[in-house]
Amino acid sequence: MILFDSHCHIDDKCYDNDRGKVMDRSRREGVLAVMVVGVDRETSQKAIDIASRFDHIYTSVGIHPHDAVQCSAQVLNELRQLVLTHDCIKAWGETGLDFNRMFSPQEDQEACFSAQLAMAGKLDLPLIFHERDSKGRFYEILKSDGPKSRKGVVHCFSGTKDEMFKYLDLGYYIGITGILTILQRGEYLRSIVPLVPKDRLLIETDAPYLTPKPQKNKHRRNEPAFVRSVMECLATVRKEDPDQLAAAIFKNTLDLYNIPADPAWPEK
Repeated sequence: MILFDSHCHIDDKCYDNDRGKVMDRSRREGVLAVMVVGVDRETSQKAIDIASRFDHIYTSVGIHPHDAVQCSAQVLNELRQLVLTHDCIKAWGETGLDFNRMFSPQEDQEACFSAQLAMAGKLDLPLIFHERDSKGRFYEILKSDGPKSRKGVVHCFSGTKDEMFKYLDLGYYIGITGILTILQRGEYLRSIVPLVPKDRLLIETDAPYLTPKPQKNKHRRNEPAFVRSVMECLATVRKEDPDQLAAAIFKNTLDLYNIPADPAWPEK
């Protein structure tokens, strides 16, 4: 089984003492590549530093909606300069809207989101989207602001079937996390994920958050190795061969992030 953790935050300080061991464990579980996602200027830079020390780690830059109040032309330009300087950066995000905790006012979130959509378009980068409780505004902005040819993934999808099809109609990928494996919390997601076309699926951990079962019973901290449990659950729910589905999703992730296949990777 070949796996790509399409979204994680191993720049988090909780990995500072054992990041090398975390990466070793992921490789043993067949995780051949990892996307470390930036949420502000500092985390974007740290992700780049990590990518310089490990093979097949890719990064994104972006401003999370929680931090939208800090978004400015200067910060966006600093992130742009990182993109122009570092080949490991393959996406823009995570960006979007989060009206759940409202760490940044709605007006600031929407302005920051639109500015990042524009910047990613200028740089021709795919986007990593975050959406929570936006009451349709996220979709409205996406639909009205930009071409259907824009590439992106709605990360950690846990919305409704209607929302899922709207994102698919816009051409986006659907990112599936360990929520799928949780008995009650993932019940609805398990009922609709078989409806996602195989070529539009991604898997992710969102580590250190959202630890899947069975690891959830022993580990509070999630890590890229555990994306295998997400993959196995997904294959079971969709009634597909795990290895074949994993290979298809691996290809999806390479296609989204415009990453060439490494000849050293096994062919499936």
